[in-house]
Amino acid sequence: MAGEKGFIGSIDQGTTSTRFIIYDHDARAVASHQVEFTQFYPEAGRLEKELSGGRSHFVESCGLPISTYFSAMKLLWLMENVDAVKDAIKKGDAIFGTIDTWLIWNMTGGVNGGLHVTDVTNASRTMLMNLKTLSWDEDTLKTLAIPAEILPKIVSNSEVIGEICKGWPIPGIKIAGCLGDQHAAMLGQACKKGEAKSTYGTGAFILLNTGEVPIKSGHGLLTTLSYKLGPQAQTNYALEGSIAIAGAAVQWLRDSLGIIKSASEIEDLAAMVESTGGVYFVPAFNGLFAPWWREDARGVCIGITRFTNKSHIARAVLESMCFQVKDVLDSMNKDAGEKGSLNNEKGEFLLRVDGGATANNLLMQIQVMII
Repeated sequence: MAGEKGFIGSIDQGTTSTRFIIYDHDARAVASHQVEFTQFYPEAGRLEKELSGGRSHFVESCGLPISTYFSAMKLLWLMENVDAVKDAIKKGDAIFGTIDTWLIWNMTGGVNGGLHVTDVTNASRTMLMNLKTLSWDEDTLKTLAIPAEILPKIVSNSEVIGEICKGWPIPGIKIAGCLGDQHAAMLGQACKKGEAKSTYGTGAFILLNTGEVPIKSGHGLLTTLSYKLGPQAQTNYALEGSIAIAGAAVQWLRDSLGIIKSASEIEDLAAMVESTGGVYFVPAFNGLFAPWWREDARGVCIGITRFTNKSHIARAVLESMCFQVKDVLDSMNKDAGEKGSLNNEKGEFLLRVDGGATANNLLMQIQVMII
């Protein structure tokens, strides 16, 4: 959102919190506010649904395997199981979108003429957008029986979308850009073709910029967009490894086990021991994502002995994030093959990192050692 005095407001909508940041003309943060909200998990495996055609049925069009992680499966479940949704679609009174769509719709008027849009990066996570045409894929919609009229208009990442409506604190301010969080991180890190970044948040997202040509992965990664900076701009693509549980495992230690009282405490606790003492933790709370794609996987903690204490478990949780990132980077190196590598011209491996968990110096050191 662009202001009249050279300030830019940014809404960072995450899985566990909402944050608003104001930047000045030199991209310095001058103010911010963050609010966490409660997560609800009504039933394990609630979104599971097997489809004919196999997991890779839509990969050619959208770059994604069939997974309940992506919006299409959630929408399908709502259409089949919620009567209010079925009735609204029949009446032409239903619209659908990802969280960016909901925010923009509300800020531009909501039921009073709000704009129903999404950007190419968020649309690429629905399993419904064709990566080459950047439009909703007709064959996919037909196969899943999803009516195109309930889907939002797809726009680029950098263009004036609309204005904030009256009733909000800042009416008239233009909404001038929208990106999915991991794609925004890649842009913010200025990753050029052949460069990778890893964002450590609730989950972890590792992206490798592959330039203007989408590359199909043979090693469990997703083909996705990097960004499209304007309606007429070239589209940049990427290989991505999505990790479901990274920082969320730390929250689990805090909220479910009570081993720590705040997320920041895990660094000092884990630093009390030099190793995990043979303890390994796999945070497959909701299955394993890239590069394994096993929705039936569940979390395990092995190697526990009488010697094990909470410091060993805390360190094993940190290591679990790093091992998952290494799995993805190994797959990226395999997919790069003759197309390039993750090393720069000096033969050095460079991984740009960001996200809240990067404040944990021990985590970053463990990541360096595990890579």
